[in-house]
Amino acid sequence: MDVYDEISRLRHEGRCCALATIINVRGSIPSVAAAKMLVRDDGSIVGTIGGGCVEAEVWQAARDVMKEEKPKTLTFNLDQTPDKDSGLACGGTLQVFVEPILPSPLLYVFGAGHVGLNVYKIARLAGFDVVVVDDRDTYANRERFPEAQEIYAEDMERVMSRVVPPKAAFIVIVTRGHRHDMSVLGWAVRTPAHYIGMIGSKRKVLTVCQELEKQGVPSDALKRAHAPIGINIGATTPEEIAVSIVAELIADRRHCMATLPHLGRVDQLVEKAAENTAAK
Repeated sequence: MDVYDEISRLRHEGRCCALATIINVRGSIPSVAAAKMLVRDDGSIVGTIGGGCVEAEVWQAARDVMKEEKPKTLTFNLDQTPDKDSGLACGGTLQVFVEPILPSPLLYVFGAGHVGLNVYKIARLAGFDVVVVDDRDTYANRERFPEAQEIYAEDMERVMSRVVPPKAAFIVIVTRGHRHDMSVLGWAVRTPAHYIGMIGSKRKVLTVCQELEKQGVPSDALKRAHAPIGINIGATTPEEIAVSIVAELIADRRHCMATLPHLGRVDQLVEKAAENTAAK
């Protein structure tokens, strides 16, 4: 299997991987300079850099590199001293460069109105690939969304019946009304998508979630959602609201722990509502 073909396939599927390349060699090593090993996000590998403990250590470094999204260089001394047993008795030294290969984050925006349009614009600037869904072709079209990866201008139920977001995907729900928001949220929490966010007031979010529970959507599934979506920056205009939403997506993607605990999640909202009810 060709390493580069596999990289292309993984990126197309929205998956992460890390590429390890021997970049410097002195003396004898059990491989050749520029040998490559690809480590997939599930831990499986393609290619080899020579085997032994060196390869095992590089495998672990590749896992770390994917998580941290930062490359690193490892140096190995393959001498035969007992305290430095690499499993490769060759006597040389080598350096291995391990780099993350990450797909562009994929964002599904349900709703092509003013907020959806600005979420698309700002998310594109932030490096997201964007898929736009709306049932109005006067809103969801190439003229308004020229760089969208895909545009679905048709009945949302029909779109949801055949689209399966990948595990790393983000979903933002900013449709034109409660009914559409509720329908999309009920579908979204059943997908493997990493992040799901919905616009609206706290009262709206609670009402939508309560109605979905009546329809049979598990409460634990609903608690995955972030709602009301967006970091609280006092946003009022569609442009400002879009900034707050994309800022939340970036905070989640970059594991910004200083921000993440303050992001609105449905489980926190439901818990607070229950406390208020009990206090009355």
